[in-house]
Amino acid sequence: MTTPAQQIPLSELENLTRGSVFERTFYVLRRWPLIPILILSVLSFCAIFAPLIAPYDPEKDQLRAVLASPPWYPACEDGQVSNKAVSCNTNGIPLGRQQAVFYFSLGADQLGRDVLSRIIYGARLSLSLALVAITVGTIFGTSVGLTAGYFGGIVDELLMRTVDVFNSIPYLLLAIALVFVLGQSFAVVAFVLALGAWGGIARLVRGQTLQVRHFDFIALAHVAGASSTRIMFKHLLPAVSNTIIVATTLQVGGTILSESILSFLGAGVPPPTPSWGADISNGREYLGSAWWVAF
Repeated sequence: MTTPAQQIPLSELENLTRGSVFERTFYVLRRWPLIPILILSVLSFCAIFAPLIAPYDPEKDQLRAVLASPPWYPACEDGQVSNKAVSCNTNGIPLGRQQAVFYFSLGADQLGRDVLSRIIYGARLSLSLALVAITVGTIFGTSVGLTAGYFGGIVDELLMRTVDVFNSIPYLLLAIALVFVLGQSFAVVAFVLALGAWGGIARLVRGQTLQVRHFDFIALAHVAGASSTRIMFKHLLPAVSNTIIVATTLQVGGTILSESILSFLGAGVPPPTPSWGADISNGREYLGSAWWVAF
Protein backbone atom coordinates (compact mmCIF):
# COMPACT_ATOMS: atom_id res chain seq x y z
CA MET A 1 0.00 0.00 0.00
CA THR A 2 1.41 3.37 -1.02
CA THR A 3 1.16 6.55 0.98
CA PRO A 4 -0.23 9.81 -0.51
CA ALA A 5 3.28 11.28 -0.49
CA GLN A 6 4.56 8.43 -2.70
CA GLN A 7 1.83 9.08 -5.26
CA ILE A 8 2.84 12.72 -5.88
CA PRO A 9 4.78 13.11 -9.15
CA LEU A 10 8.37 14.30 -8.91
CA SER A 11 7.64 17.39 -11.00
CA GLU A 12 4.89 18.46 -8.59
CA LEU A 13 7.22 17.99 -5.63
CA GLU A 14 9.83 20.24 -7.27
CA ASN A 15 7.23 22.95 -7.92
CA LEU A 16 5.95 22.58 -4.38
CA THR A 17 9.38 23.16 -2.85
CA ARG A 18 9.90 26.28 -4.97
CA GLY A 19 6.46 27.75 -4.27
CA SER A 20 5.53 30.31 -1.65
CA VAL A 21 4.09 29.48 1.75
CA PHE A 22 0.55 30.19 0.53
CA GLU A 23 1.02 27.99 -2.54
CA ARG A 24 2.32 25.13 -0.43
CA THR A 25 -0.55 25.54 2.04
CA PHE A 26 -3.13 25.52 -0.76
CA TYR A 27 -1.48 22.46 -2.29
CA VAL A 28 -1.61 20.55 0.99
CA LEU A 29 -5.26 21.48 1.57
CA ARG A 30 -6.14 20.38 -1.95
CA ARG A 31 -4.35 17.06 -1.53
CA TRP A 32 -5.80 16.48 1.95
CA PRO A 33 -9.54 17.35 1.87
CA LEU A 34 -9.97 15.96 5.38
CA ILE A 35 -8.28 19.05 6.85
CA PRO A 36 -11.35 21.33 6.37
CA ILE A 37 -13.53 18.53 7.75
CA LEU A 38 -11.25 18.31 10.78
CA ILE A 39 -11.49 22.08 11.36
CA LEU A 40 -15.29 21.97 11.12
CA SER A 41 -15.34 18.99 13.48
CA VAL A 42 -13.28 20.90 16.05
CA LEU A 43 -15.64 23.88 15.82
CA SER A 44 -18.65 21.60 16.18
CA PHE A 45 -17.10 19.87 19.18
CA CYS A 46 -16.42 23.23 20.85
CA ALA A 47 -19.95 24.40 20.12
CA ILE A 48 -21.59 21.27 21.54
CA PHE A 49 -19.43 20.95 24.64
CA ALA A 50 -18.84 24.67 25.25
CA PRO A 51 -20.00 24.57 28.92
CA LEU A 52 -17.46 21.82 29.62
CA ILE A 53 -14.57 23.34 27.66
CA ALA A 54 -14.82 27.05 28.41
CA PRO A 55 -12.81 27.93 31.54
CA TYR A 56 -15.00 30.94 32.49
CA ASP A 57 -18.50 32.26 32.09
CA PRO A 58 -18.30 34.25 28.82
CA GLU A 59 -20.87 36.81 29.99
CA LYS A 60 -19.50 37.42 33.48
CA ASP A 61 -17.70 40.74 33.98
CA GLN A 62 -14.52 40.69 36.05
CA LEU A 63 -13.65 44.36 36.37
CA ARG A 64 -10.38 43.64 38.17
CA ALA A 65 -9.19 41.81 35.06
CA VAL A 66 -10.09 44.45 32.48
CA LEU A 67 -7.89 43.99 29.38
CA ALA A 68 -5.73 41.45 31.19
CA SER A 69 -3.09 40.16 28.83
CA PRO A 70 -2.44 36.47 28.05
CA PRO A 71 0.14 34.86 30.36
CA TRP A 72 2.57 34.44 27.46
CA TYR A 73 2.47 38.15 26.56
CA PRO A 74 4.51 40.54 28.78
CA ALA A 75 2.00 43.35 29.18
CA CYS A 76 3.75 44.87 32.23
CA GLU A 77 7.33 45.03 33.29
CA ASP A 78 8.40 44.10 36.80
CA GLY A 79 7.84 46.92 39.26
CA GLN A 80 6.17 49.17 36.71
CA VAL A 81 2.56 50.35 36.70
CA SER A 82 1.11 50.37 33.18
CA ASN A 83 -2.31 51.66 32.16
CA LYS A 84 -1.91 50.87 28.48
CA ALA A 85 -2.98 47.26 28.47
CA VAL A 86 -3.93 46.41 32.06
CA SER A 87 -3.59 47.95 35.49
CA CYS A 88 -0.72 46.28 37.34
CA ASN A 89 0.44 46.25 40.91
CA THR A 90 3.98 47.08 41.99
CA ASN A 91 5.11 43.55 41.15
CA GLY A 92 3.96 43.86 37.56
CA ILE A 93 1.18 41.30 37.98
CA PRO A 94 -2.20 42.26 36.49
CA LEU A 95 -4.72 42.85 39.26
CA GLY A 96 -7.20 40.47 37.69
CA ARG A 97 -4.78 37.57 38.07
CA GLN A 98 -4.10 37.81 41.78
CA GLN A 99 -6.95 35.52 42.79
CA ALA A 100 -7.31 33.57 39.56
CA VAL A 101 -6.87 29.81 39.56
CA PHE A 102 -5.18 30.08 36.19
CA TYR A 103 -4.52 32.87 33.76
CA PHE A 104 -6.75 33.80 30.86
CA SER A 105 -5.19 31.78 28.05
CA LEU A 106 -6.00 34.42 25.42
CA GLY A 107 -6.44 37.42 27.71
CA ALA A 108 -9.54 39.34 28.77
CA ASP A 109 -11.62 41.97 27.00
CA GLN A 110 -12.62 45.49 28.03
CA LEU A 111 -15.05 44.13 30.64
CA GLY A 112 -12.74 41.46 32.03
CA ARG A 113 -14.43 38.58 30.21
CA ASP A 114 -12.29 35.66 29.12
CA VAL A 115 -11.55 35.90 25.39
CA LEU A 116 -11.11 32.13 24.96
CA SER A 117 -14.48 31.41 26.57
CA ARG A 118 -16.17 33.96 24.32
CA ILE A 119 -14.56 32.41 21.24
CA ILE A 120 -15.81 28.96 22.23
CA TYR A 121 -19.33 30.16 22.95
CA GLY A 122 -19.20 32.33 19.82
CA ALA A 123 -18.68 29.15 17.80
CA ARG A 124 -21.82 27.72 19.38
CA LEU A 125 -23.83 30.81 18.42
CA SER A 126 -22.49 30.93 14.85
CA LEU A 127 -23.06 27.24 14.16
CA SER A 128 -26.51 27.31 15.77
CA LEU A 129 -27.59 30.29 13.67
CA ALA A 130 -26.14 28.71 10.54
CA LEU A 131 -27.94 25.42 11.22
CA VAL A 132 -31.32 27.07 11.81
CA ALA A 133 -30.98 29.53 8.92
CA ILE A 134 -29.81 26.95 6.39
CA THR A 135 -32.53 24.51 7.46
CA VAL A 136 -35.26 27.12 7.00
CA GLY A 137 -33.75 28.42 3.78
CA THR A 138 -33.33 24.91 2.37
CA ILE A 139 -36.91 23.89 3.13
CA PHE A 140 -38.36 27.05 1.59
CA GLY A 141 -35.97 27.12 -1.38
CA THR A 142 -36.53 23.44 -2.13
CA SER A 143 -40.30 23.91 -2.09
CA VAL A 144 -40.08 26.88 -4.45
CA GLY A 145 -37.67 25.09 -6.79
CA LEU A 146 -39.74 21.91 -6.94
CA THR A 147 -42.93 23.86 -7.61
CA ALA A 148 -41.36 26.00 -10.34
CA GLY A 149 -39.63 23.09 -12.06
CA TYR A 150 -42.56 20.70 -11.89
CA PHE A 151 -45.39 22.95 -13.05
CA GLY A 152 -43.37 25.16 -15.42
CA GLY A 153 -45.15 27.77 -17.51
CA ILE A 154 -46.57 30.79 -15.75
CA VAL A 155 -45.86 29.32 -12.31
CA ASP A 156 -42.18 28.90 -13.18
CA GLU A 157 -41.93 32.42 -14.61
CA LEU A 158 -43.66 34.00 -11.63
CA LEU A 159 -41.54 32.23 -9.02
CA MET A 160 -38.22 32.73 -10.81
CA ARG A 161 -38.88 36.41 -11.48
CA THR A 162 -39.63 36.75 -7.77
CA VAL A 163 -36.26 35.17 -7.02
CA ASP A 164 -34.58 37.56 -9.48
CA VAL A 165 -36.18 40.59 -7.85
CA PHE A 166 -35.19 39.37 -4.40
CA ASN A 167 -31.61 38.72 -5.48
CA SER A 168 -31.35 42.19 -7.01
CA ILE A 169 -31.80 43.80 -3.57
CA PRO A 170 -28.49 44.34 -1.71
CA TYR A 171 -28.64 41.60 0.90
CA LEU A 172 -26.57 43.35 3.55
CA LEU A 173 -28.70 46.51 3.49
CA LEU A 174 -31.89 44.44 3.58
CA ALA A 175 -30.59 42.37 6.50
CA ILE A 176 -29.60 45.41 8.56
CA ALA A 177 -32.94 47.12 7.88
CA LEU A 178 -34.95 44.04 8.88
CA VAL A 179 -32.95 43.52 12.07
CA PHE A 180 -33.47 47.09 13.23
CA VAL A 181 -37.18 47.00 12.30
CA LEU A 182 -37.98 43.60 13.81
CA GLY A 183 -35.53 43.84 16.71
CA GLN A 184 -32.32 42.06 17.60
CA SER A 185 -32.87 38.47 18.68
CA PHE A 186 -31.75 34.97 17.78
CA ALA A 187 -34.94 34.28 15.82
CA VAL A 188 -34.76 37.51 13.82
CA VAL A 189 -31.10 37.02 12.90
CA ALA A 190 -31.78 33.41 11.87
CA PHE A 191 -34.69 34.59 9.72
CA VAL A 192 -32.53 37.25 8.07
CA LEU A 193 -29.78 34.71 7.36
CA ALA A 194 -32.35 32.32 5.88
CA LEU A 195 -33.40 35.04 3.44
CA GLY A 196 -29.93 34.95 1.97
CA ALA A 197 -29.89 31.16 1.62
CA TRP A 198 -33.11 30.18 -0.12
CA GLY A 199 -32.72 31.90 -3.50
CA GLY A 200 -29.69 29.97 -4.72
CA ILE A 201 -31.11 26.65 -3.55
CA ALA A 202 -34.42 27.38 -5.31
CA ARG A 203 -32.64 27.94 -8.63
CA LEU A 204 -30.53 24.79 -8.33
CA VAL A 205 -33.51 22.61 -7.39
CA ARG A 206 -35.59 24.10 -10.19
CA GLY A 207 -32.89 23.31 -12.76
CA GLN A 208 -32.58 19.70 -11.59
CA THR A 209 -36.36 19.29 -11.49
CA LEU A 210 -36.70 20.45 -15.11
CA GLN A 211 -34.46 17.54 -16.11
CA VAL A 212 -35.86 14.85 -13.83
CA ARG A 213 -39.55 15.52 -14.53
CA HIS A 214 -39.20 14.03 -18.03
CA PHE A 215 -37.88 10.70 -16.75
CA ASP A 216 -39.96 7.56 -17.19
CA PHE A 217 -40.66 6.98 -13.50
CA ILE A 218 -42.36 10.40 -13.32
CA ALA A 219 -44.56 9.50 -16.31
CA LEU A 220 -45.44 6.20 -14.64
CA ALA A 221 -46.42 8.08 -11.48
CA HIS A 222 -48.77 10.23 -13.56
CA VAL A 223 -50.30 7.13 -15.13
CA ALA A 224 -50.77 5.59 -11.68
CA GLY A 225 -52.83 8.63 -10.69
CA ALA A 226 -50.41 10.13 -8.17
CA SER A 227 -51.13 13.71 -7.15
CA SER A 228 -48.78 16.58 -7.96
CA THR A 229 -47.78 16.93 -4.31
CA ARG A 230 -46.97 13.23 -4.05
CA ILE A 231 -44.93 13.29 -7.26
CA MET A 232 -42.93 16.34 -6.14
CA PHE A 233 -42.08 15.16 -2.64
CA LYS A 234 -42.19 11.38 -3.10
CA HIS A 235 -40.41 11.04 -6.45
CA LEU A 236 -38.76 14.31 -7.49
CA LEU A 237 -37.33 15.28 -4.10
CA PRO A 238 -35.24 12.09 -3.65
CA ALA A 239 -33.96 12.48 -7.21
CA VAL A 240 -32.59 15.98 -6.54
CA SER A 241 -31.51 15.36 -2.95
CA ASN A 242 -27.80 15.12 -3.84
CA THR A 243 -27.88 18.63 -5.30
CA ILE A 244 -29.64 19.93 -2.20
CA ILE A 245 -27.07 18.35 0.13
CA VAL A 246 -24.12 19.79 -1.79
CA ALA A 247 -25.68 23.27 -2.03
CA THR A 248 -26.56 23.26 1.66
CA THR A 249 -23.06 22.22 2.69
CA LEU A 250 -21.45 24.95 0.61
CA GLN A 251 -23.58 27.60 2.30
CA VAL A 252 -22.42 26.87 5.85
CA GLY A 253 -19.28 29.00 5.63
CA GLY A 254 -21.04 31.88 3.91
CA THR A 255 -23.84 31.90 6.49
CA ILE A 256 -21.36 31.98 9.39
CA LEU A 257 -19.53 34.85 7.68
CA SER A 258 -22.80 36.74 7.16
CA GLU A 259 -23.66 36.37 10.84
CA SER A 260 -20.23 37.67 11.82
CA ILE A 261 -20.61 40.66 9.49
CA LEU A 262 -24.02 41.52 10.94
CA SER A 263 -22.66 41.26 14.48
CA PHE A 264 -19.64 43.37 13.54
CA LEU A 265 -21.99 46.09 12.25
CA GLY A 266 -24.14 45.92 15.39
CA ALA A 267 -27.06 44.12 13.75
CA GLY A 268 -26.51 40.65 15.21
CA VAL A 269 -27.61 38.97 18.41
CA PRO A 270 -27.60 41.62 21.16
CA PRO A 271 -24.88 41.69 23.85
CA PRO A 272 -23.71 40.24 26.14
CA THR A 273 -24.21 37.09 24.05
CA PRO A 274 -20.77 36.05 22.73
CA SER A 275 -20.38 36.64 19.00
CA TRP A 276 -17.25 36.61 16.88
CA GLY A 277 -18.23 39.66 14.87
CA ALA A 278 -19.27 41.72 17.91
CA ASP A 279 -16.08 40.85 19.80
CA ILE A 280 -13.93 41.90 16.84
CA SER A 281 -15.88 45.15 16.58
CA ASN A 282 -15.41 45.88 20.29
CA GLY A 283 -11.71 45.07 20.07
CA ARG A 284 -11.01 47.64 17.36
CA GLU A 285 -10.60 50.36 19.97
CA TYR A 286 -7.83 48.43 21.74
CA LEU A 287 -5.73 47.21 18.81
CA GLY A 288 -2.83 49.42 19.88
CA SER A 289 -2.84 48.42 23.54
CA ALA A 290 -4.76 45.13 23.90
CA TRP A 291 -4.78 43.49 20.49
CA TRP A 292 -5.82 40.11 21.91
CA VAL A 293 -9.39 41.37 22.39
CA ALA A 294 -9.91 41.36 18.60
CA PHE A 295 -7.63 38.37 18.03
